Amino acid sequence: MIERKIFYFEKPGEENTEATLKLAFERARELGIKYVVLASSYGDTAKKALKYLDSGTKLVVVTYHTGFLEEGKNTMDQETENFLRSRGVTIVRQSHVLSGIERSITRKFGGISRVEVIAEALRALFGHGLKVCVEIAVMAADSGAIPLEEVVSIGGRIRGADTAVVLKPAHMNNFFEMQIKEIICMPREKR
Repeated sequence: MIERKIFYFEKPGEENTEATLKLAFERARELGIKYVVLASSYGDTAKKALKYLDSGTKLVVVTYHTGFLEEGKNTMDQETENFLRSRGVTIVRQSHVLSGIERSITRKFGGISRVEVIAEALRALFGHGLKVCVEIAVMAADSGAIPLEEVVSIGGRIRGADTAVVLKPAHMNNFFEMQIKEIICMPREKR
């Protein structure tokens, strides 16, 4: 039997970012995990994560695909991306695994896809941050940025981070092989 602490925030949100990053990187060091996967739309959370990074850990930042908010544009500006890359950060820009083209079909024709049901189940039961942790791990694995070994995955909603987990990622075509091994921290309230 293994006993581990789980830290809970009262509510989700950006105000939990520093604590989430600290807890996540501490757990990665304790377990000897080499990769930390972090969602960062604009790069602000990624910049904050740099102070927790050590030489034994590789930071992989997953951001929105080009055109997510505005056609042909990235949410993370080139200056921020260059700064992060100069610090050894890998940046993954990819379509969301748990919506992707399915969202486009839903918007055009209505209904809901099985992939969107998985996303909504994760959001409703565990919070938006955990859904993001799962999604970015698949995106990072599919891009070849992380191996299929235990990683720490950090997510939130729009800005900041409030959820961190230890998980064994999987590729999109083997999604149900993913395993969430530990919850490091998450909000008690999900909305």
